Amino acid sequence: MSLTLQNPLKDPSAVLDYAFDWTDWLATSETIANHTITADTGIVVDSSTENAGIVTVWLSGGTAGINYKVACKITTSAGRTDERTIWIKVVER
Repeated sequence: MSLTLQNPLKDPSAVLDYAFDWTDWLATSETIANHTITADTGIVVDSSTENAGIVTVWLSGGTAGINYKVACKITTSAGRTDERTIWIKVVER
């Protein structure tokens, strides 16, 4: 199950998935043709996938007390591009 929280918390030793849900933004029959995940240095993007308009990214690492920016940029089948950003706060849990 992917986390879809706006500003989620993450333990430094946790490996968790976070979802960027584009389904409400995509036009009828428009799909995501390509996606790119970028993250601040210190948090690791282990992998990412896209399925039915939702991009899921798996993150590991990070240092407690630091907020990390993670961005998802997409290009659609209609040639549109957009980017969304979440901030992951790393805390000892």
